[in-house]
Amino acid sequence: MAKEEVEVLIEGGKADPGPPLGPALGPLGVNIQEVVEEINRKTKDFEGMEVPVKIIVDTETKEFEVKVGSPPTSAIIKKELGIDKGAHEPRHETVGDLSMEQAIKIAKMKFDDLLSYDLKTAVKEILGTCGSMGVTVEGKDPKEVQKEIDEGKWDDLIEKHERELKEE
Repeated sequence: MAKEEVEVLIEGGKADPGPPLGPALGPLGVNIQEVVEEINRKTKDFEGMEVPVKIIVDTETKEFEVKVGSPPTSAIIKKELGIDKGAHEPRHETVGDLSMEQAIKIAKMKFDDLLSYDLKTAVKEILGTCGSMGVTVEGKDPKEVQKEIDEGKWDDLIEKHERELKEE
């Protein structure tokens, strides 16, 4: 079974049959439009961000598989807040404030790429990135919100989203 891999960076939800995809996939004999549609379906949540995409093609059967990486956590946080960059001095300057709902949403988007085994620790990982960017969460220092998570203050909200994550 001969497999070929094509790796490209695509703006989320905006793949098209032109370069870089068309020229790379054309010689492999796959239905380029089907590949484009699958990429756009799988990357629509990352609209406005560059996303690493890998297309694995079986050159004999012309079947393909699309694997989508995800943008860096910091890029997702910046998009969520509508900002261009993090703080120059993160502990002394605030560039934005995430709600806990937004932090959980980002943790769910990044879950497969994180080292966390549950949503609670995934959210704490996202908060760590917030801290290094000068982003507060619910108006507080992310370290304080991490302590609140450890104390169980956010359990109901996180557990509700954890159930949704398992159902997907």
